[in-house]
Amino acid sequence: MTGTDALSLDSISLLLVWTAIATYLLAFIAYTLDLAGRSVPASVAQREPALAGAPARAGQQTDNAESGSVDSVRTPPAQRQRLLWARIGTSLTVLAFLFHLAGTILRGIAAERVPWANMYEFALTGTVLIVAVYLLVLRRYDLRFLGAFLVGMIVLLLGGATISFYVEVVPLMDPLKSVWLIIHVFVASLATALFAIACGISITQLLQARRERRARASSDTARAAGPGFLRTLPTADALESLAYRFAIVGFVFWTFTLIAGAIWANDSWGRYWGFDVKEVWTFVIWVLYAGYIHARATRGWRGTRSAWLSIIGFVAVLFNFTIVNMFFQGLHSYSGLT
Repeated sequence: MTGTDALSLDSISLLLVWTAIATYLLAFIAYTLDLAGRSVPASVAQREPALAGAPARAGQQTDNAESGSVDSVRTPPAQRQRLLWARIGTSLTVLAFLFHLAGTILRGIAAERVPWANMYEFALTGTVLIVAVYLLVLRRYDLRFLGAFLVGMIVLLLGGATISFYVEVVPLMDPLKSVWLIIHVFVASLATALFAIACGISITQLLQARRERRARASSDTARAAGPGFLRTLPTADALESLAYRFAIVGFVFWTFTLIAGAIWANDSWGRYWGFDVKEVWTFVIWVLYAGYIHARATRGWRGTRSAWLSIIGFVAVLFNFTIVNMFFQGLHSYSGLT
């Protein structure tokens, strides 16, 4: 499929992507309003449940959240608080995801290959996987409090990539004509999605840990804690355990990415490792998350320090995708940018 047909499909794909971005933005606003509603003081929420978007049993839900167990967010969808703005945010996220997925698929059909051969396409596929993993995880864990962070990040990444990285469909470079393109890049994208969720939880953990320290240091616990959505979330320890679960699964996928990349490099260039800048940064990310997992398993590095390792690891992932691809020359220079 070439010429006018391919251009037409790619144009429709781009329109769907922009529609998805606009819908994600609306979802971000809804999730932000949900956090604002959760920030209503408990006494006010109990008198006026509609103001906070929560049922009259909000106090009971808060007590469960403060129990310190990961089980506090492992609630079946039918039994969760019927938070109005959170439900609207999730519904809009699902709608945006469908536009996003359709745009990604049409890009692949227009190119007659998998849609992740340059920076724009990798951003397209990577962000759709982040949303897909988030929506799947919602079936098991009530992580709607992460909606504003994750969807806001999607708006920035997908919008920025569409503005800055978009290129028309072009044939694959010879080194990319391999089955490893399908396996290696897809698994790397999946690992990135899991790391993104772990990062969001780790940021929330730091905020919750700060709130808990202030509460312990104050004689007036209610005043020290203050009104805020953090009242409705699990404890910092529970959030840390949850972030660790996502990070360790992501680490397994990233390990496979590193191994698959070495095999692909041997097929393409006749060597498994050549200290190319992309190879080095992929290994740096692996070391950072290996260090995070080891630190989490070592009691002295739990809490705030391990959370920062999780965040730094994801920052390195973003650095690898943006700065390394844009400004460093090497054998992996397939950004598609001129």
